[in-house]
This record gives sequence, C-alpha cells and structure tokens, in this order.
Amino acid sequence: MSNIANDPKRTSWINVTQNSDFPIQNIPFGVFITKNDDITIGTRIGDTAIDMGALQRLGYFKGIELTDDMFMQDTLNDFISDGKKTWRLVRNRLAELFDKTNPLLRDNVKEREIILFEMSEIEMLLPVQIGDYTDFYSSKEHATNVGTMFRDPENALLPNWLHIPVGYHGRSSTIVPSGVPVRRPNGQTLPAGETTPVFGPSRLVDFELETAFITTDANLMGEPIPINEAEDYIFGMVLFNDWSARDIQKWEYVPLGPFLAKNFASSISPWIVTMDALEPFRVKGPDQSPTPLPYLQQEGNHSYDINLQVGIQPENGEETIVSNSNFKHMYWSMSQQLAHHTVNGCRVNSGDMMGSGTISGPTPASYGSMLELSWGGKNTIPMKDGSERKFINDNDTVIIKGHCKNNEVRIGFGECSSKLLPALDLK
Repeated sequence: MSNIANDPKRTSWINVTQNSDFPIQNIPFGVFITKNDDITIGTRIGDTAIDMGALQRLGYFKGIELTDDMFMQDTLNDFISDGKKTWRLVRNRLAELFDKTNPLLRDNVKEREIILFEMSEIEMLLPVQIGDYTDFYSSKEHATNVGTMFRDPENALLPNWLHIPVGYHGRSSTIVPSGVPVRRPNGQTLPAGETTPVFGPSRLVDFELETAFITTDANLMGEPIPINEAEDYIFGMVLFNDWSARDIQKWEYVPLGPFLAKNFASSISPWIVTMDALEPFRVKGPDQSPTPLPYLQQEGNHSYDINLQVGIQPENGEETIVSNSNFKHMYWSMSQQLAHHTVNGCRVNSGDMMGSGTISGPTPASYGSMLELSWGGKNTIPMKDGSERKFINDNDTVIIKGHCKNNEVRIGFGECSSKLLPALDLK
C-alpha cells in the first residue's frame, strides 16, 4: 500500500505557516480535551487540531475497517494495536480529506465547526496508556563522556557496551505530557568527603535529551522479534526528557543501576509522529565495530536525521539554547533495541515506550545533558539574563524541540516543555 500522505507537493486548505512542525505531510496522532470537555483522539495540521472521533461519527472513515468507537477513546492503544496497514489507511485518508483540492469537508461549514479546533482551545493529554517503559543507553558519545567523568578515560565504555544495546526498565506511572510541571525530588545523597548519607532535595537535577518510540503488539511471550521485522512494530516517535537527579543517582546506582534518581518524572511531547511521516529522513547510522552478533546485524538506512534542541528558560526570563544535537548520532538503532529487548522472549505490547537514552553529539555544544555540558559541575553555562547554570534551578523550564527538514518538506514534533518546581518540604 502506497504512502500517499507523504507527497511533498500536497498542500492543505487548513492554513500552515512557514516552518510549521505540522504540515499536511506530518499528520501525527494524539489525544486531547476539546473546548466542550470531550476527550478525543485527534491529529493536527498547522495550528488546527482535528477531532478524529467527530470525523468517525460523521462517516469520514467509511471503507476502513475500524471498531465503531476507535477514535472516541482516551488513548491510542487500540488504534496502535490494529497495525501498520490501518495506520497507513487512516493517515492516507486524512491527507486526502484535508488536501487543498478536496471540497468534501472544506466546503461544509457546519461539520468543520464540529471537527476543527484552534490549538489554544484544547488541552493535550498523554497519547497512550504506557504499560511498560524501557530506557536505553545508546549514544556512544554520551556513554563515553559519562565513563570518562566517572571511570578511567582509557576504558570509558564498559566491555559489553559495543555488543548490546544496554537498557533498563523504568517507571511508566510518572511519565507526563509536555506542559505538566515536575517537582524536584527528595532522596538520599552522600556529601563530598562523608561516609554517611543525608536526606533532602536533590541539588543536581538534570534533563536528558532523548526521543522515544511507541510500539504495537509485537510478539507472544517467548517469541523474539527478528531484526528485519522490528520496524513493522514501531508506530512512531516522541520527544522525551528523562529527568535525572545526579546526586541521588551517584549514591544509589551501584550495584543495580537507575532507580529513584530516574523514576520521579519523565516528560514527552504529546503528538506521536509516525514512522511513515519520518520515512523521507532515513539515514545510515554510525559504523558499528566490532560487528554485532547476527541477531543484531542489519544493512541499509535505519536511523533518522532529526535535529534536536534544548533550551532553559528561567522563570519570567528568556530562553537560552544550551544544546543542538541530532538523533542520527545514536549508535544503536531502534530496530536493534527492539530486537535485543525481545531476544529473550520478553513480550512487547501496544503503547509500550522505549527511550533512546541521552542523545549526545560529537561536540560539546551537542551534548544532551547538563552533566556533560557542565562536565560534572566544573563548568558553568551562561543564561541570557546574566545568571549561570550547572544543573537545573527551581522554576526553570526545560524546552526540547525536534524537527526533520529536506529540500521539500519540514516535519516536526512540537515541543516537550516542563517546569521544575521546588521540592516538597518533608521535615
């Protein structure tokens, strides 16, 4: 089935400003509350939100096999479960419906009033019910930087890193959509030179620049997903800020790895950009040496040229850009991550989320965390208001943006924006 929604020459009768993240070639999927307090599945073109539940009730998906309430639910899980054929049919239908030359809805003022909303009139929600969340550690530059800071620089990467996509299971209960503030965590830390830990607010709260992918029902328990089939089970991607408390992390991570320093909050962008929309931006990932074991070997272009940017905005202040990176730097691909995740028979379900791990590029300006940008707190990062940062201050807002662009079209994710609130006083 052809992917006609990607036609770069297509334009919409909905207004789309220049350099918008959401041209008609994007057609992402999300969940929102309308001005009438209805929860619906929807999409977006330009600054217009489209109620897909209303579209379904009015018969605009006729001919596509869908359950009667497919787009009238509060999560995308059932739609994602229907698989790649249905995703493409729906996305193609939306592209045709909102094409500039199609009068069917364009000239129906009454139904447009039911279906279309300004973005300012809606509230975005978490797009899926995330049953399980896994975070990988797949940027060679990031892993090397961290290893250099905390271990022997000559042996920055642990022996297994170049052989497997390292990961850990996170906590889905504290994943929130963009715009929802997060709170500085309390926990145990070990002050410098001390042998006894203290309890209190983390002093070293950090962002992690990541993306994440959302899966469909991929396998039965006990059955691995072959590397050459893995991409068929990936619905789309979001921007992801996996908040971290570095001082809590330093004290607790040995011997088991991430725990309270990582599970207090994670933020995602609310629109899932489909892999179909990202298809024109495929690129080859980094060369892998040594050659991975056979179940992880793949040929061709399995990464994506996604420009990523992080800004910090002090309260009532101006945003300062602190990092410019790109997803294409990731050493392990998403299909390798999914194949490795399931090689032992682990079951993957609709709505599961897999974090990329911190995305750092080869230059200091492209590092994906304050841990690296400040090099463990040794350096300061100047803000436009004259203040400085080593880590994230209370009431700072961290803003992650991402987009792809070629000579014909620009596709973006919107933003993943979250404000850090002060810790609760537990004394």
